[in-house]
Amino acid sequence: MTFDTPISRKGTHCVKWDMMETLYGVTPDEGIAMWVADMEFRPPQVVQQALEAMLAHGVYGYFGDDTKYLDAIRWWMRTRHSWDVARDQIFTTHGLVNGTAMCIDAFTKPGDGIVLMTPVYHAFARVIKAADRRVVECPLTNAGGHLTMDFAAWDAQMTGAEKLMILCSPHNPGGRVWTADELRGVADFCKRHDLILVSDEIHHDLVYPGQHHTVMPLAAPDIADRLVMMTATTKTFNIAGAHSGNVIIADPALRARFAQRMNAMGISPNSFGMHMATAAYSPEGAAWVDDLMRYLDGNRRLFDEGVNAIPGVRSMPLQATYLGWVDFSGTGMEPAEFIARVEKTAKIATNHGASFGTGGESFLRFNLACPRAQVAEAVSRLQKAFADLQ
Repeated sequence: MTFDTPISRKGTHCVKWDMMETLYGVTPDEGIAMWVADMEFRPPQVVQQALEAMLAHGVYGYFGDDTKYLDAIRWWMRTRHSWDVARDQIFTTHGLVNGTAMCIDAFTKPGDGIVLMTPVYHAFARVIKAADRRVVECPLTNAGGHLTMDFAAWDAQMTGAEKLMILCSPHNPGGRVWTADELRGVADFCKRHDLILVSDEIHHDLVYPGQHHTVMPLAAPDIADRLVMMTATTKTFNIAGAHSGNVIIADPALRARFAQRMNAMGISPNSFGMHMATAAYSPEGAAWVDDLMRYLDGNRRLFDEGVNAIPGVRSMPLQATYLGWVDFSGTGMEPAEFIARVEKTAKIATNHGASFGTGGESFLRFNLACPRAQVAEAVSRLQKAFADLQ
């Protein structure tokens, strides 16, 4: 299989394709699904083989002896990110949205403020509000298509009622790889305002050539007493349906608080996810990711060239992730108009920028993790939908 091979996901209970018409009015037969952040690619063969071995055995009981699983995580973090993790620091959650919810539950109380750098992954705000906590938006600065942090402005916003900050690193939807200096700035901000820092690094393997992701424990080792790390195989290897993620906590006191809530909720891992993650975090998995990023690099170049040729439309340069963040503000159109052109004329389903919070209103997010021919078709449709601007 190559990444160019099309794989139909229609009628497979795939949310991206099978819910597109209900949510967007775009039929899967005519439309292109570029919204949900999963890929149109099969995972590495080593993951397929792990599942085939489970199926061949045919008994699906409780998972036990997680030594190989934990050591696979430790090997990956050490080999790919130069980060040493101890086994007893790793908790397995049902994905990282669940991990985020567990952190909110363990480390904050109803009414507490939780800081987000917006625009940012929309599930954070959804979970915060559902938990009866308060979203505190600290807007990122869009400096000519480059997102930056404004700590002075954010300092002025803090009231003392904020208890936790969620960092998205690399950033979704902007595709920024934060520098080590920026990450140290985040750490210092959390120290100044006595915030626990939850660093969601689910995209940390999806970094383009010439870029380098630094994990927060290496950027700011002095904040271990307030740092919670979140990582996963699911985004990297396109196995999101396994609903498996890792919350990694070095500090014993924070770890005890999180463990107490895990035990109170009766959470234990899914055996399918454990086997898939163990297989993925391997030399074979690493080689697949390297090939993937070379392919996605070609996709982002094709996409950027095509959409940036439309007057008034600008794609933010991606340093990481496969999620194109496109600004339509230069067209002078209101969101309702450019959304209608994308969905009704081009028949492409995307994520609406406003759902990512302040700063996202003039944007749409496009998923580029698909065969290149689909990216090319999407570009062609977009150029036709905005042809009157040429």
